[in-house]
Amino acid sequence: MNAILEPALVMGLVLLPALLVVSLWKTARGVRTRGWARPGWWVFPATLLVVLGCGAWFSGITAGGLDIRETCAEHGAVYDDAYRAEHWREPGRWFPLHNRCNADADMVPSFVNPTLVTVALLLLVCAAGAVKASVNRRRRESVGGKAGAVSGTSTL
Repeated sequence: MNAILEPALVMGLVLLPALLVVSLWKTARGVRTRGWARPGWWVFPATLLVVLGCGAWFSGITAGGLDIRETCAEHGAVYDDAYRAEHWREPGRWFPLHNRCNADADMVPSFVNPTLVTVALLLLVCAAGAVKASVNRRRRESVGGKAGAVSGTSTL
């Protein structure tokens, strides 16, 4: 390894679990204390969702192993050369993830693609929640600011 990659790898192995633990703690704490009313809180559940999505995607993309013939044999599925030749693009696609031995046997676990769709939808919910919290906060500040200005001028 070179001088830059090694410290980056070590820091990644330390910082990623720390980020995950902090995000989990802040998410759980924010649910109990109405933290979701602040726009910045939505970063923490979004971080958890991104980590979950990356884990599911990595699980699916590596499901075939290094040798798909060997993996199919280990799972008791027949490797079909003709099917693989016809559908050669499938294992390299980003979504939906498939790595089939034949028309009936897929090495990608069945939970991967629904998890990716669910994570994407929940990330949209996080974005919408952050926008809604921001709009609500601005609305409260503008109403509070106008009321203070009117009451402040009437006390002269």
